[in-house]
Amino acid sequence: MLTLLLALHITGGSAALLSMGIPLVAKKGGRAHRQAGWVFVAGMALVSVTALLLSGWRFFYDPRPAARAGALFLFYIAILTAAGVSTGVRVLRVRRRTTPRPSAWDTGISALLLATSAGMAAYGFASARPLFVAFSLVGLLSGGGQLAYWLRRPTHHMHWWFEHMSSMLGSCIGATTAFLVVNAERFGAANDSLVVWLAPTIVGAPAIAAWITYYRRRFATSAAAPRGTSRPAPAAAPYTPARTS
Repeated sequence: MLTLLLALHITGGSAALLSMGIPLVAKKGGRAHRQAGWVFVAGMALVSVTALLLSGWRFFYDPRPAARAGALFLFYIAILTAAGVSTGVRVLRVRRRTTPRPSAWDTGISALLLATSAGMAAYGFASARPLFVAFSLVGLLSGGGQLAYWLRRPTHHMHWWFEHMSSMLGSCIGATTAFLVVNAERFGAANDSLVVWLAPTIVGAPAIAAWITYYRRRFATSAAAPRGTSRPAPAAAPYTPARTS
């Protein structure tokens, strides 16, 4: 059973890592963007489910302190990626909302991420693992942002676009970090290296901020262009995503 879980976990992670770059460069809302995006979502869903099972097995059946620490990290990553992918997909269903939209699932998984991140920070302090504390900030910021998105009234007509982009890119950061931490020793680095843990966030977070700023300006320019003048081409044609539960 454990071998099967590992195989499924690796399969899901490989699919996610191989597909996550395509939506970044493909036409937004186009066929390649959507198809690769669903491959990424399916891969990350498989990673999250198997990570939860593997972390539970490792925590309860492997008594080594390092193994238990690794199990807690794996559990945290599972929640982080699941919350990001779930939010990134489900915002597409409520693109036209103008009021807060709390739901048991959406606010629940965001609150779970906040609680897990706080637990990660507490464990990091208690066990003198500063990297756990530092990485918990990713979850605190992500979970807080997701929870605020669902509980607040949208202030921008493209609110779903920005939340979809930031959630999916945040999941990419989480997936990349997990891959580097797990495979660090194969590349000649320590799996507790500051670079290994924080490099994806240090590179990815400013990139997300810059990308969102770019599209805010692009949408603002398009909306402000007077009639009869040349407008910038829309970043994405409207499309109806496949229904999800």
